[in-house]
Order: sequence, then C-alpha cells, then structure tokens
Amino acid sequence: MMLIEETPIPLSALPVAEFKAHLRLGSGFAEDSLQDSVLESFLRAAIAAIEARTGKILIAREFSWTLTAWRDQLGQALPVAPVSAILDLVLIDAAEGEEIVDPVLYRLVQDMQRPRIAPTGTLLPTVPSGGAVRVRFAAGFGAGWSDLPSDLGQAVLLLAAHYYEYRNETGLGDGCMPFGVTSLIERYRTVRLFGGAGR
Repeated sequence: MMLIEETPIPLSALPVAEFKAHLRLGSGFAEDSLQDSVLESFLRAAIAAIEARTGKILIAREFSWTLTAWRDQLGQALPVAPVSAILDLVLIDAAEGEEIVDPVLYRLVQDMQRPRIAPTGTLLPTVPSGGAVRVRFAAGFGAGWSDLPSDLGQAVLLLAAHYYEYRNETGLGDGCMPFGVTSLIERYRTVRLFGGAGR
C-alpha cells in the first residue's frame, strides 16, 4: 500500500500570524516577515506529525492510495479521515494499463474514524491479477485553519512552538511529543479493532 499526498497545504491555509502571536514575537517592525519561512516549516512539520499520530487530515487536500488487493471486497477502510469525496477509482493491470471504474459501482461511507469505500452492489471491482487499484480522494476537516476543531489547532501551535524552541536540540528521543499535545490529540487517534481489519 502506498499513500501519496497529491496536493500540498497552501501557504494561505497556514496560521503564520497566529503562530507568531503564540510565540509572542514582536510585530510592527520592518523585518516582520523575516522568519515567516522558518515558522511555516515548523507549522508544516507539526501538522504532519499530528496527522501521522492521529490518522486525521487537518487541512483539506487530495490523496491517492494504491493497493494490490482489497482487504475485503464488501468494503475497504480508507487510511485516513475525514474523507469528503472519492474522486476516482482506477484498476491497473499487470502491464500498467489503467481502467477508470464507473462511479456508480462504489460509494463513500463517511466516518470520523474509519471511512470506507463500499460497493453499491455486492462487491467492489476485482483488482487485476498482478495489478493494483488506485483510489484518489479528498480528505481534511476543511480548506482553512478556522475549519479545524479548536483542540487540534491548539495542538499544532503547541507542537510547532516546541519544535521552534528546541530547533537546535539534537538529544531529544525519537517520537518526542510534549504531554500537552498528546493529551489534546488523544481523542482523535484511531481505535484499531479486529487486528487492524478496519471494517
């Protein structure tokens, strides 16, 4: 399985001004925007870390997900949430020929934990032998920063500030995340049931 982010988070969706205020950086100076690219990189890193930890996409964008077989032809859980739309579904044969599946044959079952692609009939289309299926979908709470739940937005600012404060520190352990951040995102983490079957 391979998940690819097809569209990046636009700069306009990043809360650079809110982050400056959170850090209590000075304003009203000619060099106000001097650190913007650095702050942007910390915000992007914090968003990526929280998305990885929770399985939730914060800012809306498009993804493609390729897999070699359905886990269950009665319905396949998608790797992230919330998903707003299935954009297309493509079957890829062993010779890398592609066939777009008619959208009437499948539907999105929306869920904040485990959204699924489900057949409108009995089964999802059969994945070609030696081939794959690619699902392209749109996911995220919304297009702008204000669309995020407030606790997730606060978690991003806290984690980005942590990265900023310790930007020269090399002795922190792998996966280090401040307690305040982990407590804010805990309720968004996906609960794994049935050995990860996700049905």
